[in-house]
Amino acid sequence: MSTEKTRSATPRRALTIDGGGIKGVFPAAFLADLESELEQPLASYFDLIVGTSTGGIIALALGLGIPAADILSFYEKKGPTIFKGSRRLGPLRQLVTAKYDPAPLRAALEEVFGARRLGESSTRLVIPALNLSTGEVNVFKTAHHERFERDYKMLAVDAAMATAAAPTYFPTHRLTNGIPLVDGGTWANNPMGAAAVEAIGLLEWQKGEVELLAVGCTEAPANFEASQTRRHGLANYWARRIVRVFMSGQSSASIGTAVLLLGHDHVVRVSPSVDERQYRLDGVQGIPELRALGADQARTQLPLLRKRFFATPVESFVPMRKLEDMRTK
Repeated sequence: MSTEKTRSATPRRALTIDGGGIKGVFPAAFLADLESELEQPLASYFDLIVGTSTGGIIALALGLGIPAADILSFYEKKGPTIFKGSRRLGPLRQLVTAKYDPAPLRAALEEVFGARRLGESSTRLVIPALNLSTGEVNVFKTAHHERFERDYKMLAVDAAMATAAAPTYFPTHRLTNGIPLVDGGTWANNPMGAAAVEAIGLLEWQKGEVELLAVGCTEAPANFEASQTRRHGLANYWARRIVRVFMSGQSSASIGTAVLLLGHDHVVRVSPSVDERQYRLDGVQGIPELRALGADQARTQLPLLRKRFFATPVESFVPMRKLEDMRTK
């Protein structure tokens, strides 16, 4: 079959994980604490996992069977190294030169993923990135549709480097064929909408039978003062807020898309609100607090989520193409 329109015996379940740099400690801690209370690996409870940027790294790891506790340990141990040695660039210089060397990130990812490929995932994965040469979205996917003929062969490290290549923080990631890719957060930092479109539009799962658990990297309410925008220009006001404006708008639209396609009662989002100055994308000093916040949210949310998402594992994922087929050609 070219799609998965046939109704499942149990509701379909999807998990999404936002982008957010080192703030990925929150979803990693949240999921690790949940998994510690489950009988099976966390990925076995989801038919589809979609993650962007730091969320993409987590999604790949879960799909490849890496325990959520090990993912959390990755952030705690490697985070300070990945975000160490800032080139101390001024705001204008950072627009043309990446703030961090990507080598520590790649080395850390290779240590975790090795030579494993997307096609080794135990569940369907969707990992957003952006192609700079065309300006078009570039989404890495497992072979869960007949059209997906190549992505499953990709190294997990390359998919992770591409989705996490946040502009100004890390340089563009080039694949072996030269395609220049940057962070999927440029268009899907909150990937709830992308997951809903994949589920309903591509896989043809039915509205009302898909349950979505969306985990963010904390929220910082965008309290913009209209009076300030009238008085100040780019340098004085918008230059410090423009990224937050884009992220806030994209997240709001993504949530709206998911709710529209899946139904309001079928969407759960876990992403506590914090002060905008509390955590930064590269703020490694916030790791202990983010870990504690994730564990606390898991403690309060698990009783509410268990019956809905974790009562039983989902049906086994059978990809339409396997790595063994590639190796025999």
